[in-house]
Amino acid sequence: MSAPAAGGTRTTGAHGAPAGASARLRTKLLLLEPEFRGATAHMWRADGLGPRYRSYLCTMHAVIRASVPLMELAFDRARARAASGDPLAGPLAAYLEEHIREEAGHDAWLLEDLRAAGGAPDDALGPLPAPLVASLVGSQYYWIEHHHPVALLGYIAVLEGYAPAPGLTGRIARLTGLPPAALRTVREHAALDTEHLDELYALLDRLPLGRDREAAVAVSALHSLDALTRLFVRLGRSAPTPSPRGAGPVSPMGVTP
Repeated sequence: MSAPAAGGTRTTGAHGAPAGASARLRTKLLLLEPEFRGATAHMWRADGLGPRYRSYLCTMHAVIRASVPLMELAFDRARARAASGDPLAGPLAAYLEEHIREEAGHDAWLLEDLRAAGGAPDDALGPLPAPLVASLVGSQYYWIEHHHPVALLGYIAVLEGYAPAPGLTGRIARLTGLPPAALRTVREHAALDTEHLDELYALLDRLPLGRDREAAVAVSALHSLDALTRLFVRLGRSAPTPSPRGAGPVSPMGVTP
């Protein structure tokens, strides 16, 4: 799972528009995209971007360091359900096992970026994570433990689907003068997450979700996108208030020119 950065939203798989459960999920998320894009355009504005980028790295570290533990918990619960005959559990566990390997160590990238951007690891590791981070991440622990681990796929869909756009790295470098070593997380996830999202959508379309489990994935995804939007509004609060929904066009990158 990436550090979301208001990138170009990934709406299709490698072979065109997604179908089935993935298409229905994508349609629901479109309802929340105007606020998300407005919040991220506001966050990546030029004024004060250097300090705000360091705050972004600290906040995203608080989110991303939970990615592997979340998937490990969901993997364990899925394996237990597979033993009792849950038809979702086997394919879900196989997906999570692979994705855990792919995402290992990405929290360390953020600390390295922070150091190269003029901060220190303690800037991210020391403070209590914001309540909005706890709301975003903590809800997933609850749903995994007390409902079904398949709900985590909604969270992953948002973190992968709203990953950095390729042009964001150059924009940050140009406006802040930061070196490439400070931008690894944004750069790497701009390249990685399209393939990851395609894999997730393919899984959603082949799982026998049923109405209730598909709804759990959708609720998880909608909550995650809403929480991310509020988190980015908080990160960008030093700039003028973003335009309300529908007030005007926003760049496909989610950033202002």
